[in-house]
Amino acid sequence: MTLLSTLSPKHSGDKGMEYNLFTLKEHPEMASDFDAMNEAGWPTFMLYDEVAIQYYSQVVEIFPQFQFCIADESGTVMACCNSVPFYWDGTEEGLPAGWDHVFIKSIEDYHQGRVPNTVSALAIVIHPSYRGKGISGIMLDALKGIVKSHSIEQLVAPVRPSSKSKYPLIPMDKYVHWQNDKGDSFDPWIRTHLRAGAKIVKLAPESMKINGTVADWESWTNMKFPESGTYIVPGALVPVTIDVEKNEGRYVEPNVWIQHFI
Repeated sequence: MTLLSTLSPKHSGDKGMEYNLFTLKEHPEMASDFDAMNEAGWPTFMLYDEVAIQYYSQVVEIFPQFQFCIADESGTVMACCNSVPFYWDGTEEGLPAGWDHVFIKSIEDYHQGRVPNTVSALAIVIHPSYRGKGISGIMLDALKGIVKSHSIEQLVAPVRPSSKSKYPLIPMDKYVHWQNDKGDSFDPWIRTHLRAGAKIVKLAPESMKINGTVADWESWTNMKFPESGTYIVPGALVPVTIDVEKNEGRYVEPNVWIQHFI
C-alpha cells in the first residue's frame, strides 16, 4: 500500500471514520495503486479477463474522474473503485449483458459522442487489511457522491456476490433469494447494496468470460487438471470447465445487476 502524499479534504463515513478521497483525475500518479489493489483483492484468474486487458488503460485515460480511492489519515490507501459512464435506456433489456459488455459500451458511447446518463461500477476493491471495518458502505456512498457531482441520476453495478464462491454449485437465480436469520439478503455484498436503497434488476448469467490454456489455469489456481471436466476453483462463483484435449479452460461468471437511484 502506498501513501498519498497530498491529501484531499477529509470526509466522514460510518462510525465517524475519517478518510480522504482522490480521483485519478486529481492524482494520476496514483494509477499504480489501482493495479496493486486489484492484485491484492481478487483471485489471480480474475486479472486475465480479455476485455479488461484490452480496454482498461482506455477507461483510465478517458474516465479518470470516475476512478477513485480512499485513504486513511496517514495517507495509506484502503480501497479503490473503478466505474464508467454510459447511456442506458432504462429498460431491463437495455442493460448491457454484464461486466464485459458495459466495459466496452462505455468506450463505444464515448467515441460515438453519446451523452451518458448512467454510471456503472466495475469494481470496488478493499485491501484485505481493511475488510470488516465498514469500508464497503463508505465506498458506495463515495461513488454515489461522484455520480451526483456529474449530474447523473442512475448508478448500476454488475455485482459479484462476495460469498457466492463458497457455494459454486448453487445456481445464481437461487442464491440471490437466500436470506439470513434476520430476513435480509444472505450475501453480504448484495445486502450492503440493498441497505443503501438499491434494488436487484436482473441476473447477468454471462457477465464475464475468462479463457486460458490448461497451463494458464494451473498457474492461476495452483491446481492440477489431469483430465477434462468441471472443477471447483477457489474464488470462482461457478465451476471452471477444462478441456484437456483442446488445451483450454473456460470460466463464465454470472453477476447480478443492481440499480441505485441518486
